[in-house]
Parts: sequence; C-alpha cells; structure tokens
Amino acid sequence: MSKYPSLQIHPGRSLGFLSMSILALHSVTNWLTQQLVLGASLHDVLTRLKSQPHLYPTIDVSYSPAQPLVAPVILNLPANGFRLRFDAPDQRLRLIELLDFGKTQFSYKNIDLVNLPEEKATSTANTGPSSQHGPVFRHVYNRLMGPTFPGEYLPPKETAEPQTGLYVLSYPGIAFTFPLQHSAWSPKADFVSLLSSHAAAPAKSLAIFNGTSWHEARQDLFTRPCLNPRSLALSTKGKEYQPDEIELVSVCGGGVVELLRRSSSPFRIVLGGTTPQDLVAELGPPDAIYRKNDHRLSIHKPRRREQRTSHGSYGASPAKSEDFLDPDYSSAHTTTDDSDAEEDADQRDEDQVQSSSKCFYNYFHHGFDIFISYPSGGSPRFPHSSPSAHHPGTTRAMGHLVATKVLLHGNIPGSYPFNRYRRSRWAIDINAAGTSQILDSETSFTSLSKELRNLWKGNYVSDQAEKATQNAIVLDRDWGDSPGSSYEVLEGWEDSEQTLKRGSSAQEKSGSGTTQIFGFPGMLFEVLKNDTVSCLTIY
Repeated sequence: MSKYPSLQIHPGRSLGFLSMSILALHSVTNWLTQQLVLGASLHDVLTRLKSQPHLYPTIDVSYSPAQPLVAPVILNLPANGFRLRFDAPDQRLRLIELLDFGKTQFSYKNIDLVNLPEEKATSTANTGPSSQHGPVFRHVYNRLMGPTFPGEYLPPKETAEPQTGLYVLSYPGIAFTFPLQHSAWSPKADFVSLLSSHAAAPAKSLAIFNGTSWHEARQDLFTRPCLNPRSLALSTKGKEYQPDEIELVSVCGGGVVELLRRSSSPFRIVLGGTTPQDLVAELGPPDAIYRKNDHRLSIHKPRRREQRTSHGSYGASPAKSEDFLDPDYSSAHTTTDDSDAEEDADQRDEDQVQSSSKCFYNYFHHGFDIFISYPSGGSPRFPHSSPSAHHPGTTRAMGHLVATKVLLHGNIPGSYPFNRYRRSRWAIDINAAGTSQILDSETSFTSLSKELRNLWKGNYVSDQAEKATQNAIVLDRDWGDSPGSSYEVLEGWEDSEQTLKRGSSAQEKSGSGTTQIFGFPGMLFEVLKNDTVSCLTIY
C-alpha cells in the first residue's frame, strides 16, 4: 500500500484531502470536510492544515510586511509539493499550485498523474525538491483530460540559459505548464505535435483556479467574486444547521452595527438592546465564551467628578478611559453627591456583582467578538446624522445583559493574534457619517484618522480634548499578558513552530506585538506599525 498522502484534483473547485485514515471512514461528509476549496478563508484552510501535522509538517506563510492588505498571502507546503495563494483584502483561496509531483499522490478521477515508487525515498518532513517529473503531455491529453483548445506560449527571458520557454495548456478550471525548447516553437505549428515531441518536457506545475482558461482567469484572479463560501462547513449538504456567513459589517453609528450576510437578510446589532438570545438565534452559538477579571489599569480611570461634562460634547479621547480599555469595567454609573471614596466603594461592590455575568462571545469563524454586559449610556451617533432606519431608537434593556461592544478582527499577517479569527471586513456607513471618502477595513489608518477628525471636528468639549484623539496608548502583546485591553479577548495565542512568517526578519523578531490604540467617539482602532487596522471596537 502506498505511503504517500493522496489528493484528488477537482478542476475549478478544490484539491481534496484523501489520506488513508479518511478513506477508511467511507463517509461523504467527512470527505467533503477534508477539501481545499477555492474561495475558502485563510483562517479556515490554515486551521485545518495545522490540525494534521502528521500529514502537513511544514507550512510556510509568505506575505508583505509593508502591504499585508495588498500583496497576496501565500501558504507553501514544501513537504507536500503544493502552494496556496489567497487574495489580501478578503483572504480567500484563489489559486492552488502543484509544484512537486513526487511528494504527494495527485490524481484526477482516480487516475494518478504520475506513478510514484511504492516506498518513499525520503521522509515526509523533507522539504527539498524531489527528482520526480510531472505528467507527460500524452498522459494528460489521452488519459486524464482529453482534447482542448491551443494554449499560450511564454518565451524565455533573453538572458535565460538554456533557451526554454513555457507552454500553458488550459482546461476549464485547470492548467498544465510544460517546458518547451524555444528553438522548436512556431506559432504555426500544431501544439499537439510540439508537446508530443522530444522538445517538450513533462509538466513542471499544475494550477487549479476558477475560470474557463488560465489566460482568461489570471486577468482578475484575485478580485473576481467567489462562488464558494469561506467556510467549508457551508459547502457540505449535511443536515446540521450552519449559520450564514458574514460578508461585510457596516458601522452605522449610534451603536448600530449591521451584518450583511451571504444568503440571509442583514442582521442588525443594536448595542444596549440586542440580547444574547438574539445573537445565538442569528449567529449560532459562540465558538467560545471568555471571562476576564483584571483591573490593573484602574489608575487611568477618570474620577467621577471629572466625568461630569455636558451630554452634547465629548471629552478626551475614549482611548484614555478604562471604560473602554478594560473589558471587565462596568460603565453603568450613577452620579451622586457622596464623597468620591464612597462612590468608589459602591462601584467596587457593583463591579463584583456584575463581573461574573459579563463575558465575550467569541465568534472565530465570523471574525469578531461581542461583549455581553449591562448597558450604559447610549452610543454616539455620527455628527449631522438624523434618526433613520439605521437608528431605530430601541429602548435600552437596563438591568438585563445585552451586547455592548463589537470587536472586529482584521487577521493581519504578522500581527500577534494572526489566524485566531477569520478576517472580518467592515465599512463605515459614509451616508450616515456624511463623507464621500470610502472608509473600510482596507483603508490605511492615516486616511481613516484624517476623515474621522474632520467628521468630529467641533463636537468635543474643548480643543485639548480634540487634540487628544491624535494621541495613542501603546499596547505591547510581546509581554504576554497586556492588562486592561478591550482587544485582549483571549490570552496565550499559540505561535506554531510549523508556521514560518517570511518577510523582514528584524521586524518579526521585535515589535510584531506592539500596537497603538486610537479612540474616536464610539470607536477604537488598534493600529499596527504598517498603518493597518488590526482590530476595530464599536461601543
């Protein structure tokens, strides 16, 4: 029996995990859940790969440290002979490339692409290239795929030695690349004769993509709409209920967050009004529930008497208040004429009673967390916006647990919590915000900050308070336990030894966990050194 892992090719759709242990289950559902499906999220794919270290011992993650939301993210599996490319903004699988045909038994409709030795010459952990050639043209044309239209010839570079070009033979959803001697190429020659001659070598690579041909698909490979969902669980036809996935989160202001879903109608979260029961009914049960009791940033908490400002203006940056930095801090205050000491003692008692009930609902597969606590004052609407369908005026459920914060995670490669969550894409409702500039999860924070400062200009209690929004709190996650951060939902994120982050080694050895937190009314931004937003909190 072959010792190689077996992967079945499905043109235009997927590369299937067909290991011997999975085949033994004889279950269609289990077979489907072991697929690498085009359109799947980076979080979904990488999580499943890392769950099988015996089959996939080495995973190299390549990305651009300077432009992680522009350049594609690449997962290279050298021990298995294939590579996966994801678009950067949405982090969805766009291209599957088979590069080494000697590491895995690739097959199409149960026909092997190449015949491998019965026993492996080297261990699975060997990441060096094998000596195994790819399939020859005759095998592809006569047994695997059949006739097709002429392909595309790519001439060699002028300085290349020897002068060998590449001929890309395309079928719907799949393409083979054959090395071809440049001296033998002629645009008038029959491609079947050319690739059957001694001038052509066996295929050096194979690509699986969404499109009718490689020439057509590569034009918009990383931007065209994906047919398949991000989560493989939604691709199966099992009877178990799966909540619809979130395509985009719209930040409407006034504590309203609208979730635009793939198939279902939008679901609106109203901070201070939406209950945990509403969340479970619409989003499914959370993947985890996290509770944290830590008040080590209480020294930064404003005194009661310092908090008494007019209701129509905003004081210093919200990022300076422990109300928003500490997930366990309750902002349900009542102002009295007693002494500050008595107020602090009363608040400690109140916090102890309420802290056991407050928690985070962690939705890793949706890409966000929702903080459940007792409601406080209303969330600020965008300036100049009027009550509308986005602001239904829901009565705040005082005395009952409700959603009070939403944390949207960017899953930025190189950031401290990378791959803990699926990437959550968001956009600030520009109609409600009164700006023509697109403000979304791909916008640099420099541009976001400029637009938001203009938006809130004149709505602060003083010029000093307005300038304070340009300051930031520095959060260093490299120290492990960073106290009092509302972004710190889970501690002890695991850095897999199997995952290598390529790029600037100096940057990754120091400072990869250092971020800055900037605050605007109703929003907190956690910003990385490359000016990307790692997490957005709406409160």
